Amino acid sequence: MRDANERLVLSLVRRHGSLSKTDLARMTGLSAQTVSVIMRELEAEELLVRGDPIRGKVGQPSVPLALNPDGAYFLGLKIGRRSADLVLVDFLGRVRENRGLAYDYPSPEGTVGFVNDSVPGMAATLTLEQQKRIAGLGIAMPFELWNWGDTVGAPVDIMNRWRDADIRAEIASHYPFPVYVQNDATAACGAELVFGDTGGLRDFLYFYIGSFIGGGIVLNGAVYAGRTGNAGALGSMPVPGHDGKPHQLIDIASLAALERTLNAAGHDASFLWTSPSVWDLENAELRTWISSAGAGIAYAVMASASVVDFEAAVIDGWLPETIRSRIVTAVGEALQAFDREGITTPAITAGTVGIHARALGGACLPLFDRFLTQQRLSKD
Repeated sequence: MRDANERLVLSLVRRHGSLSKTDLARMTGLSAQTVSVIMRELEAEELLVRGDPIRGKVGQPSVPLALNPDGAYFLGLKIGRRSADLVLVDFLGRVRENRGLAYDYPSPEGTVGFVNDSVPGMAATLTLEQQKRIAGLGIAMPFELWNWGDTVGAPVDIMNRWRDADIRAEIASHYPFPVYVQNDATAACGAELVFGDTGGLRDFLYFYIGSFIGGGIVLNGAVYAGRTGNAGALGSMPVPGHDGKPHQLIDIASLAALERTLNAAGHDASFLWTSPSVWDLENAELRTWISSAGAGIAYAVMASASVVDFEAAVIDGWLPETIRSRIVTAVGEALQAFDREGITTPAITAGTVGIHARALGGACLPLFDRFLTQQRLSKD
């Protein structure tokens, strides 16, 4: 566990890119001498690196320090309902290596095998000294995955294995570094906060459109995971359906809903899971889904904004940027039909992390636990 002041310095440098001793003393309220000691220690540990001196008119030049990309590494695993992804990222959140696995449904044994087959090769891209700086592996996965067997068409016996599986402990038994776990959408929200370009937002709602849509909440510049780690379970929010009756948002704004529609129309929908960057698709089914998803998300945004005064709603997902932009537009258009008296409507914006947000969110878990001021984001 790092000293609170060291975590504070690392968090501020991460947020601002680079800072001098004078900047940090002003921001933290710590004495210049204390800040100097902390910065020297972090530099000695190779977590910070010196930038070029900035010369002013009077006195000694100011020397900014920034995060060392090679100061620490993190592994992030996304366990999805149709695919798994494993990333190796550096201290700045840049993806150094990536492995993916598509499947009809996930199994505990297959997931552990995928990790054990992938990690050695990914670690081998680092030097032996860099490998010692792997700070942990974070798992981003849907909680109670066994409840979604019918939706993904998985055998009941295989999905029931998740009920008794301790995937964190099983993976941790193979490695010298700690392993963490968190709800996939909450983890993705953490990735947007830490690695994304949020423009200084301090309070925002976050939607991630995957097999099922999920969400997260950022309050006062920190991810709020809640008592059980499931705060921001926006996919479960009741919203009106085409029939005027209440449905959960996951039934309307998820890729699984689009898949069902495409399959019913005779289209091959496998590209939804294997080609998230580019969809060679433009038809009535897609347009209808985008419109419905936009209306459902808009309802969830307004319901949430009536409780918490969010600055923005950020929308990301396992889908091409062009489709994401169309959904953002659809949400904005749907909001115009609401009676918004007494509610400040949040800005609607696209996420900046993209398709790997959940895996990067997993990688955020050891980062939060070991280097940032926010309390541990992972779920015990």
